[in-house]
Parts: sequence; C-alpha cells; structure tokens
Amino acid sequence: MSLINIRDLTFSYEGSYDNIFEHISLSIDTNWKSGLIGRNGRGKTTFLKLLLGEYKYTGKIESNVEFEYFPYDIKNEDDFTFDVAAEKNPGLEYWQIARELNLLEVSEDILYRPFSALSYGEKVKVMIAVLFTRENSFLLIDEPTNHLDLYGRSRLAEYLNTKKGFILVSHDRDFLDKCADHIIAINKTSIAVQKGNFSTWDENKRRSDAFEISYNEKLRSEIMHLEQAKQRTKNWADISEKRKDECERGENYIGRRPWLGRKSKKMMKRSKSIEQRIDTAVEEKKKLLKDIEHSDKLKLRPIKNMNGTMLELRNVSIFYGDRRITDRVSFSVRSGDRINISGKNGSGKSSILKLIMGEDISHEGEIYKRSGLIISYVSQDTSYLKGRLAEYAGENDIDEALFKTILRKLDFDRVQFDKDMSSFSEGQKKKTLIAASLSKPAHLYIWDEPMNYIDVLSRIQIENLIREYSPAMVFVEHDSAFCRKAATETVRL
Repeated sequence: MSLINIRDLTFSYEGSYDNIFEHISLSIDTNWKSGLIGRNGRGKTTFLKLLLGEYKYTGKIESNVEFEYFPYDIKNEDDFTFDVAAEKNPGLEYWQIARELNLLEVSEDILYRPFSALSYGEKVKVMIAVLFTRENSFLLIDEPTNHLDLYGRSRLAEYLNTKKGFILVSHDRDFLDKCADHIIAINKTSIAVQKGNFSTWDENKRRSDAFEISYNEKLRSEIMHLEQAKQRTKNWADISEKRKDECERGENYIGRRPWLGRKSKKMMKRSKSIEQRIDTAVEEKKKLLKDIEHSDKLKLRPIKNMNGTMLELRNVSIFYGDRRITDRVSFSVRSGDRINISGKNGSGKSSILKLIMGEDISHEGEIYKRSGLIISYVSQDTSYLKGRLAEYAGENDIDEALFKTILRKLDFDRVQFDKDMSSFSEGQKKKTLIAASLSKPAHLYIWDEPMNYIDVLSRIQIENLIREYSPAMVFVEHDSAFCRKAATETVRL
C-alpha cells in the first residue's frame, strides 16, 4: 500500500482569472477503486492531468507510483490490434493481453484484426486490458462507458470490480455502484473523499445537505440581522452629521454648534467601529456556509393537444446494403408514453430514430406519423456545434433567454455564454442540445444517447423533469438508472 498525497494544490489555466482548484489537500490510497464525480466543467479530467504532471500547478503532489491514463492516443489505427497494444506497453507478452481480454469476454482473435476495424466497445475493452497489463501502475480511467451498450457496461463494471488501484471518472450511477469502493467528489470549492460506492455517497450527501441547509438558513438569518444593525448604526451617524451641517449653515440649533460637532464626530467614530466589528462577524459567518450543490428545477413545454397514437412503427426492418440490421420492429407512442429503445451496439437503435426523423435509410415496413406532429430531436453527434449560444438560438428559432436560463440551471457558468461552442467540453455540448430541445414546445421528444458525458446531478434533474411533465418520448440510452426512472416501456432489439 502507498499513498498519493496532495497538499495545498492550486491550479488555473493560463489566461484565466478563476482557479479550477484552490488550496486542495487530500490523500488517495493506491489500493482503492475510486470513482471520481462532479459537475461538468468542474475539472475531473484536469485533476487526472495534474496527477500525470501535464500542467504546472502550485502545491505538492507526492507519490511513488507511475500513472497510466485512459483513453490512449492511438497513432496508427490501421495497425494490428496486438501491435497497437504492444506500442502502449513495450514489455507486453501475448498471454498477458489474452488473459485480460478473456476476463472481459472478448475473443483474442481481435488481436489480429486492424484496430480501426474494431467496434467502439471492442476498442474500449482492448485499451482497458492494456492498462491492466502494466504492473505497478496506478490507473486513471476517464469516462470509459460513453457509447457502451448496457451489456458492455455491465461486463466492464464486473471486470473492474476484480481489480484495484485506479481512479475512474464516470457519470453512470449503477456502474459506479458495481466497481467503486471510494468516491472522490469535486464540489464547488473543495474535493471530498468518502468510503463506499455511489449510492452510499449519495445517501450521506443527502443527509449532510439537509443538515447544512438548515444550519445555513440560521447563519443567513444572523448575517441579515447583523447587516440590518450595521445599516441602523450608519443611519444614526448620518442623522447626526446632517444636524451638524444644518447648524453650521445657521439653521436652528443656535448655541449648540460646538456640542453638535463633538456629538457628530463621536457618533461617526462609534459608527465606523461598529461597522468594522459587524463586517468581521459577517465574514466569519460567511466562511461557515457550506459547499452545497443546488440543482434548480427544470421546466418543459410539451404540447398536450394531441390525443391517440402520434407515432407507430409496424414491422420495420432496416438494411445496410444486403445486411439486415433490425428485424420487424413494432411499437406505438401515445401521449405520456416514454419508449426506451434498448440493444447492443450496432443493433440499429440510432438508425430507428433517424428513420423516424425522416432520413433516407433503406428499410421495410411502415412508419406512421400523425399529421401536424412537432418533434424535438437531440442527436448523438455534437461535433457540428460552433459559434456562440446567441447565434445558435437565432439560427434555430429558440427563445434565447429561456435557452440560457435552462443552461444556467444545468450549472453552466455565464462566462460560457460568450465562448465559441467548439471550445465546450463534451458534457457542455450535450447540455446545449438538451437545453435547446427543452426550449422548444413539442408533441414528441426524440433523444439519441442524451446522457453521454452529462454529470450525475444534471441526469437527476432531467429524470425529475421527465417524471413530472410526462412528455411523449422515444429515446436511446445506456444509463440503466436513467432508463429505470424515465421510461414507461422498453423496446429490445
């Protein structure tokens, strides 16, 4: 066992006035299976990069382990998979990688296929397998579950549960529950470490927040009374000074000028002294206000004037060339129905959504869409987002004020509003698409993997929104906790 000791860590990006981390201290045991969580943009990947030594910082990071980071940067994806693996671990033996792939239930035959020919899930598993062939390394695993199907996530979680010595960034609650024994949470102004999985952390956080909210209300009340006392003292001093001025102008108070001058001076001195004491007391109490995460309630604008069936698929099969991808899929959507389309990667889930949206995809069967049906769509792809949010709102006929209000509730900083969207993190880009969808009144919401890269607290906000407003939806999602809470029906491919 060894420790990673972090002392008084402070970091900000060059040219930025705000610190990402400020005077952070914590210790991490290298035997832990740690889950790293936090809102989008809080610095989870930055924290991993600091451990890797890629950024300059103040403070100390002390450890006697070598860090290894996922995902790897693959220089030539056309090489055989074994050669790609050997490049990342020069001392790699065939049996080592074959053993790890076997534990991940991946055939070792893929080692002799070009890396570029592997599916996304296979690439993830190969890179994870290479990580665990590196002995005496502490592993930094950054969001491995994005785009993995439910089965792939479950198998990866079971694999990681047999390992130790890593920090795992993930927003999937069920995944973290299966393979983490400690949670490192990046809060607004601190980093906290707690023993247990995500559910343990979440329950403790709820109890702690309930207590702190009550205590904070008491502190805020005391601060308000102190501020009021400060204002009363200032008012007394202002009245005394006014009387002195009137006296000096010869208005009333004849014969009282010296006395009023002395009284005004004494009152002003006393007022300043009291104000300083109150300011000190206020600042001390403000330091006690805890680091509580607030998740503001979201609102939705579904159009509820469409009764009966609004969408129906009847025996729909999709083809890529001569290959049948889906076979005779049937389901219907009425008001309040929330359909989760589930299946392994490559089973045609996204293709069904694109077909509903009117894309030219080779298929058999019938698709019925109600006349006048208004659909709000969130695509899986975010790469096209460029320019400022105001421009995006104007181009897509979105209420800019509402759009930005929703983004603020999803923990967007105001400074992001003036940045080019191409500089956003993947989580921020996905939030942009979701906020745009929520800003538009619609009969039916079609979302393709909406929770990819979205932080846990925002996922819970969106779940609560869906359950409260019960919009008609068809969505593809691999977060099992989200699916349980959001879906009324599952169509399995």
